[in-house]
Amino acid sequence: MNEARIVDRGDGPRIEGTRITVYTVLEYLRVGRTRDWIAALLHLPSTQVQAAIDYIRDQEAEVNAGYEIILARIKKGNPPHVESQLNANREKAKARLGR
Repeated sequence: MNEARIVDRGDGPRIEGTRITVYTVLEYLRVGRTRDWIAALLHLPSTQVQAAIDYIRDQEAEVNAGYEIILARIKKGNPPHVESQLNANREKAKARLGR
């Protein structure tokens, strides 16, 4: 395997070849998880998780600012029209499962 890298194709920094963002790794680091624990959980080589850890360390201000934006967006919740559509979809799914 080639050297583990972090790439950003406009949708945030990710571990190359995966859909896993550095923010996912950051969340686990913030609660005290180790590199190897994170690697096992995410089914990744430790080298890929280490690349994310190194990126987080080297780009600390940028990563933390991006993460805070994500947390604020989550806290804000979905707009009413999106929430309405989600509720409608849940009801449709319940109806299908009830058949």
